[in-house]
Amino acid sequence: MSIEAAKQIIEKLDSQVFERSPGNPYFADPDVKAFPLSKDTFRTISSVPSDRQIAFVDGGNMEIIGAPNYSVQLNRVYACVWKNNSRQNLLKIPRIEFYSAVFSTLNEGEIVYETAIVPSEDRHTLLLPDPLDLSFNSFDRTITNGTQRADIQKVASIARNFAEWKFASVVSESLEDGDVLVMDGSLQTQFKNEWKYFRNLENQTRNHGVILSSLSKTSTLFTTTGLSLLGAMAQFANESGVSGEWCHPIFDSPKHHIFGLVVKLKSISDWVFRLDIQRDQFLKMSEKELDEILGLFCMNASDATFPGYPYGSIDADLFSRVSQDELDYYRALLLSQISGPERKEKFKYHIRAGDAHDYLNMIMG
Repeated sequence: MSIEAAKQIIEKLDSQVFERSPGNPYFADPDVKAFPLSKDTFRTISSVPSDRQIAFVDGGNMEIIGAPNYSVQLNRVYACVWKNNSRQNLLKIPRIEFYSAVFSTLNEGEIVYETAIVPSEDRHTLLLPDPLDLSFNSFDRTITNGTQRADIQKVASIARNFAEWKFASVVSESLEDGDVLVMDGSLQTQFKNEWKYFRNLENQTRNHGVILSSLSKTSTLFTTTGLSLLGAMAQFANESGVSGEWCHPIFDSPKHHIFGLVVKLKSISDWVFRLDIQRDQFLKMSEKELDEILGLFCMNASDATFPGYPYGSIDADLFSRVSQDELDYYRALLLSQISGPERKEKFKYHIRAGDAHDYLNMIMG
């Protein structure tokens, strides 16, 4: 790209992105009630001392080997618990690891994706999702992208997603009344059968008096003027003179059982995040209780590596992440099992149907 081309691109973006009013939160889902942006609706988070524990759950997965008709993944789910910014060692199983194999098959004239699951340790079996819940028609609207058949790699990530919900239910049993459980991402479900895993976690947390919430690393939400919601919110707060740590409601969804906020957890940070809280629990909170809970996030978001983002979420992401070096090791193990003359030929044709891009990257350096 030339300097002139770069200049033209930025000029076009500058006129489109920054010369609009912030607008209001926009949700295509009619079951989500959006709240307008207002300076008066920003709420400063007051400091309230708390002995509550806060637990973070996150997961990661990456493909070991794959083809258009199958994908073998390494999956991890991890949890950590903090109290007064000190790690608590109360979880008997802080991390689970398992392998999933998604493969296509024909069922009554339709291409269907099925999933097989193998835990790294037998004791983790009951913590993993039911493979029957991971069967999808390839044109299931919850997994497709437009009118195209769902990509098998997208389906492969659902096993990890369901495992996060199920593992979080187990984690909640180790927490006490008033503690806070934080999922990664949103509490809103999207895939077939996912609702039942959310409902199970919802019931478990309610029975143990645990506050159910989630914090999103990224957000694709927009405003009614086409801007990114989080970006518009941060800009609006700055232009309105809102300082310190704050929260602002963005939506209420009785159908999805969620109340959504945007939060700024450290005054010196430029980052704001979407925070979901289980709706019934949120609506029952007093202002002091809300401050106490949000204060836990603020206190945990003081680490110098990423001020404004809870260190518990950083820790959960780190220990659930799958590295490329690990994949190379596991890939070698799997390939050793298909190196025999019969299996090698069978797998080779399908692998070659999808790996030309990887091969081009390799020969081009």
